[in-house]
Amino acid sequence: MSSIEDLQALKDAQDNHIRESWVSAMELRLVKQELQKCHQYEGVNHYANCQQLSNRYVDMLKDHRVKGYKIQEKEVESS
Repeated sequence: MSSIEDLQALKDAQDNHIRESWVSAMELRLVKQELQKCHQYEGVNHYANCQQLSNRYVDMLKDHRVKGYKIQEKEVESS
């Protein structure tokens, strides 16, 4: 009986990881959309006026990608 509970717990953990990954990716998308709006609104001055959004977007690119649960399992196994 415990193996069924273990499988259910594993499935719940996988679903949670995927959900968090998608939320993170959507946050990145929102920042990208705001950056695009800023570029359109500011025109030629967008280099100076949108720099903060641009830096935030570049920093978020590193960590806010959609990652499957298999990658998480490999990270756990290697540590």
